[in-house]
Amino acid sequence: MTLFAAWDVWWLSHALNLLVLGLGMLLMLIVLIQRGKGGGLAGAFGGAGGSSPFGSRSADQFVRVTLWLAGVWVLVIMIHVKIVKHDVSTRDKPSITTSQ
Repeated sequence: MTLFAAWDVWWLSHALNLLVLGLGMLLMLIVLIQRGKGGGLAGAFGGAGGSSPFGSRSADQFVRVTLWLAGVWVLVIMIHVKIVKHDVSTRDKPSITTSQ
């Protein structure tokens, strides 16, 4: 008896894939919203490089949210690797048959 049936692992693997992609997109969006230390590309193209779109106090919150979201993203990836590795190891086991 295996821990996961083949269908359960397949479904869970795809769900975790979508979660990793969604968290990655959200992480990119949060990083792009943050204020750069030296103005970055926003200052080079005439944008307001020294101001944050939501005020100066929100910059600390964005850093906290970014760090937590990055940690959750890495954790979900590690779980996904374990699930896929378990699925591959159970699928590739040779079956032992005895012929008489």
